[in-house]
Amino acid sequence: MSLTGVWQFRLDPDRTGETKLWHKSTSGPDWSAVEVPHTWQIQRDSADYFWHRVVPPGFPGASGMEGQDLRVEFEAVYHSATVWVNGQEAGQHLRKGYTAFTLDITPYLEFGASNSMVVRVDNSFDQAMLPRGRSFDWTPDGGIYRPVSLLVSPKVFIERVDVDAVPDIAAGTAVVFRSVFLQNSGNRPWAGSIGFRIADEQTGLSSWKENRGLYAPGARARKRAGLCRLRHYATQKLWHFDHPHLYRLRVVLTERDQDFHALESTFGVRSIEIKDAGFYLNGMRVWARGCRAHGWEQPEFRMAEPPVADPRPRRSKTIELCVYARSLATGPACSRILRPPRHSDSDGSAHLGPDTFQGMGNKPAAEIMQNGLEQLREMIARDRNHPCIFSWGLCNEINGQNPPRTNLLRACSKKQKNWIPGGYVPTLRTPCKVTLQKTSPDSWILWNGTNTTKVGIKALPTIFAAMLEQIHEAFPGKPIVISEYGYCACTPERPEGDARRIEVLREHNRVFREREYVGGLIFFCYNDYRTHIGDKGVGVMRQRVHGVCGPLRNSKAIVGGAAI
Repeated sequence: MSLTGVWQFRLDPDRTGETKLWHKSTSGPDWSAVEVPHTWQIQRDSADYFWHRVVPPGFPGASGMEGQDLRVEFEAVYHSATVWVNGQEAGQHLRKGYTAFTLDITPYLEFGASNSMVVRVDNSFDQAMLPRGRSFDWTPDGGIYRPVSLLVSPKVFIERVDVDAVPDIAAGTAVVFRSVFLQNSGNRPWAGSIGFRIADEQTGLSSWKENRGLYAPGARARKRAGLCRLRHYATQKLWHFDHPHLYRLRVVLTERDQDFHALESTFGVRSIEIKDAGFYLNGMRVWARGCRAHGWEQPEFRMAEPPVADPRPRRSKTIELCVYARSLATGPACSRILRPPRHSDSDGSAHLGPDTFQGMGNKPAAEIMQNGLEQLREMIARDRNHPCIFSWGLCNEINGQNPPRTNLLRACSKKQKNWIPGGYVPTLRTPCKVTLQKTSPDSWILWNGTNTTKVGIKALPTIFAAMLEQIHEAFPGKPIVISEYGYCACTPERPEGDARRIEVLREHNRVFREREYVGGLIFFCYNDYRTHIGDKGVGVMRQRVHGVCGPLRNSKAIVGGAAI
């Protein structure tokens, strides 16, 4: 049940709302109506602390839901949230502004009566989270900026299902592994069956398998459902960015021959290998290209993502040609961007900025390590079944010779292999600076080759060529992805204009494509974007001007009749 729509909102600049019992408030003249998803930074007045409140009819009275399990799911709140239901604290999600979370609110509801939910949100710069402090270059828009839902389930329900589909390309078959995360929130044991149906989305043909189990009251269990063989008719049924074929897994709980709960997940059958300094998709070497698009910038929403409109970039030749992209800003993109079919490979990135490990010794601070692992776990839990995602990036521009960075990366890499078998771990290098570390745990190398150095633009291709050779010499078996490159009109000597941008791109592409070990190119970037350290603009409209489009994704003036 969607909880998006009209909520009440008020700023809390003095952080006195809890003392004044706002979490118990159901009315008052100081609350104003807003549309959730929402961010306060579309307003002239601002504060780092603010509150949202939803009351009927937006929040149901739970009539007829007795005996059910009710959970509220926030797709993302930036960056820390505390949630109260009927004046009682139902839970917190702290310092993780880009990942989804779910809270059980059943104990706090009054069934058949009026209920209220209040959310306190903090988006102040924080040294105990990633991205740390002010070490990032985009806007820290605060609020409930992605959709909210009420999940209504029986007392025994499926929380999520993980799918790993490994093809045997020569045999034309695939082995599908399934893990079901099941919860029994009731007060009695549950004995029943878990059924699995895999359907081909094009033909509707399906297969069925069933397992039985016994689950104690209050138990949270991960049921490894074993494997089944799926015939994918050779390459025609494999997932590929040119023909993204999909399968649908439906998991059903059955008791006394009655189905009472089901969950579906879409997946693809594909293999991704890294070998010989290249990427191999389903056994074939691929060179991917694309661009990075920053967050949704519709004027009335800013970074908040509207629940109905398509938040993907406006269609253009730039976007149509993309088969590879870095995720929006940091963390995972909203779930609707990744909905099938998707023609782009994506990766999220959790830990960014040159000041991330400032003041630390050989190991990252405990709270930074914990925060990074929690964000990585939550990203993978939500999106691991999407065939278009093949990697979660862990670092960006934090100096490759940084010991705490290496220790954090090793810890995340080790955990990631438990959460998603076969997952790859890249790292992002500092722009225009080669940092070599042959013992790096990285699976492949991402290098930000942006043109923000003080050298002249004409000299950059030669510099890029020399740097690429050095990186390849240090990591001869690993592919290199140019994760940022393009033309930045961010200084007076670099005037805006498509003619200059085309010239730069052609020269850079020539250098990159002459080297087979360069496995991918990510143009930076599709749109200008707002940031607290911008080059142009003021207040909430400070911005970086790297894009072919403006911050609202409006087309820029074309110079000299040339178009991208």
